[in-house]
Amino acid sequence: MIASTLDAFLNSYAMSQTGVRPAVAQAVRALASAALKLRAIMGTVGPGGGEALLTGGGADPRRALEARADATFLEAMTNVPVAFYAAEHGGAPTVLDREAQLAVAIQPLDGFSNIDINAALGTIFSVLPTLQEGETETFRQPGRKQLAAGFIVYGPQLGLVLTLGNGTHAFIFSAPLGVFVQARESCIIPAEATEYAINASNYRHWREAVRLYIDDCLSGADGPRNRDFDMRWGASLVAHIYRILMHGGVYLQPADNRPGCAHGHLGLVHQANPIALLVEQAGGAASDTAGPVLDLVPETLHQRTPLICGSLPEVERITRYHTEPSAIADRAPLFGNRGLFRA
Repeated sequence: MIASTLDAFLNSYAMSQTGVRPAVAQAVRALASAALKLRAIMGTVGPGGGEALLTGGGADPRRALEARADATFLEAMTNVPVAFYAAEHGGAPTVLDREAQLAVAIQPLDGFSNIDINAALGTIFSVLPTLQEGETETFRQPGRKQLAAGFIVYGPQLGLVLTLGNGTHAFIFSAPLGVFVQARESCIIPAEATEYAINASNYRHWREAVRLYIDDCLSGADGPRNRDFDMRWGASLVAHIYRILMHGGVYLQPADNRPGCAHGHLGLVHQANPIALLVEQAGGAASDTAGPVLDLVPETLHQRTPLICGSLPEVERITRYHTEPSAIADRAPLFGNRGLFRA
């Protein structure tokens, strides 16, 4: 069986040539092309971003590479029907064409701290319909209004994970063919999780519900979960989510007690919403520890949020750890050796 290419996939999606679909297909093609350009730029620089990029990023070469990534995707969006472009570390949205149908929110370079160690980097994007009220209200739409969402992984392979609202699909760039080829027609996250991703160095800052959940996982087969868990942390959101889409598991980036982290660490518009749509379309769930991320209405463009996503039953369990504190009594006395809920 011959694998579908990204172009064929987008052509099928936009076949009606009506409504907003052709514009969405154009935007996704442009994002994929920009990712190829960015990967080529990465291949020409030295450690930490390289001296060749020390323009636009100040004295930090990593910031210079981030600036080049932003410029590369912004340029790509000027040639497609995009009205507004908003980057994660930028200020106000850039207005490109107020009459266009789409708005793009993007984190041009995910995994910033991995630049120095040659680990996986990524790009995360969200495509929204424009509103007549302008750019501010356009980016205040809840995540369920997204027309498309995806991310690119710059690793041993150049991967693109995409949803157009009907499943989550994975593509790999084929150098011999010069195109993205479909690797997974429809990603389905396994219901049972046997691994979790969290930055355990922040344990002392976590709130009780998170500590209790992790403690229960660490107890392994002898604890309330009755099975062993693996833990992973690589400081790259896209790398963790890619692994979860392929093999299952759960990702936790909770709010904690560090200064500036009381309301979470990830950007709702640029990071959490597109990841949440991808995960839900793959049969998983994404929560802010109180409810679905996609139901949140952003108050500001750069609003922060907690994010728990992956296996549906596991995300529901973690959400209950936060929303049903009365169940803590089930761990008495002194929280005993049991979790909040029986496995």
